[in-house]
Amino acid sequence: MRGSSRGAARASQEAFDGALANSVSGTALAEELFAVTGVVDGSASLRRALADPSRETEAKAGLARSLFGGKVSEATVGLVASVVGQRWAAERDLADTLESLAVQALLANAEGTGRIDRVEDELFRFERIVAGDPGLRDTLSSRNTDAAGKVGLVGALLKDKAAPETVRLAEQAVRAPRGRRLDRVMEAYLELAARRRDELSALVTVATPLTEPQQARLRGALEAHYGKSVTLQVVQDHAVMGGIRVQVGDEVVDGTVLRRLDEARRHVTGG
Repeated sequence: MRGSSRGAARASQEAFDGALANSVSGTALAEELFAVTGVVDGSASLRRALADPSRETEAKAGLARSLFGGKVSEATVGLVASVVGQRWAAERDLADTLESLAVQALLANAEGTGRIDRVEDELFRFERIVAGDPGLRDTLSSRNTDAAGKVGLVGALLKDKAAPETVRLAEQAVRAPRGRRLDRVMEAYLELAARRRDELSALVTVATPLTEPQQARLRGALEAHYGKSVTLQVVQDHAVMGGIRVQVGDEVVDGTVLRRLDEARRHVTGG
């Protein structure tokens, strides 16, 4: 996000945190925010009206209340009014923030029930399963596939195998990718999960599995560099031909990019 949208997103986050602190149900809030996001995405004129930086805050908040009042809970109406009342630099930023808050609401519910670690791992494993099966990936990503059919397929794949928050987020990813590739949607969800736990997520690609001591040494090197906890998501790929590739966000971490990690990399891989 650029310009005023950064401040708007921060203010929206504070309003969201306040809503959760007031004992709002995370699951219910998530469903209502997903619904609001769908309405906003579905109308260009509404999106312009709600995100228009030239309109007064009260006018935009009032429009949100008139549209969603009686259709979602008062807590959600108040949160949405606060979000749209901010000064957004781009229409997309408003809708992206609403979706982000919906995802966070589900993750907060998982956190409150002690399932946040499980959900993060299951989302990652689901993304890798889809990425590794071209037929499944094409079916779930195709615009020609009925959304209900894709949701049903996800349900069949994850039934009795994943936490309810994982299933719901996977369903949302295929139902409403919002113009993004499925892997990008899942990456965004995983980033929010890691942020919720105040951790970084590192995608580690190796030719052969890492032992637990090797993972511990690599995690320690990354945590020393970034100054915060790091979760490793390890993927085995024979095309790597030995060695290790670590990606944290948009940064590819290896001996040529961060010399401080070079010694740890050699120690982990024996290279």
